[in-house]
Amino acid sequence: MTDWRAVFVGFVVATVLGIIGLAVPGIGQIAAGLAGGFVAGYMAGGGLGSGFWHGLLAGALGGIIGGLLIGVAVGIAGLAIGPIGGAVTGAAGVGIFALAVAISLVMALESAVAGIVGAAVSS
Repeated sequence: MTDWRAVFVGFVVATVLGIIGLAVPGIGQIAAGLAGGFVAGYMAGGGLGSGFWHGLLAGALGGIIGGLLIGVAVGIAGLAIGPIGGAVTGAAGVGIFALAVAISLVMALESAVAGIVGAAVSS
């Protein structure tokens, strides 16, 4: 079962450290992802698989939320064209959201590995 509190806290840690990490591009964001995943895995505990899952979700949450917002915006923008435009851009919005979720999950693998470490430390 997913501990959404752990995922949200890990996401917030990664976001705050990512903003601070803008001073050191690249390294700052990687460190932020690792820290957020570690916190999520540590808070969730429950074994390595649980740490992996919670770290993955914490790392991917920003991309998932961003993809959802972009997908909805594209779908709504198509409604200005009319019903046909709404249907076409609605389908495009769903595709954009699915692609954003897939990319964010792949990019969150570093957070998932850190979540494993956090879960191992908490045990």
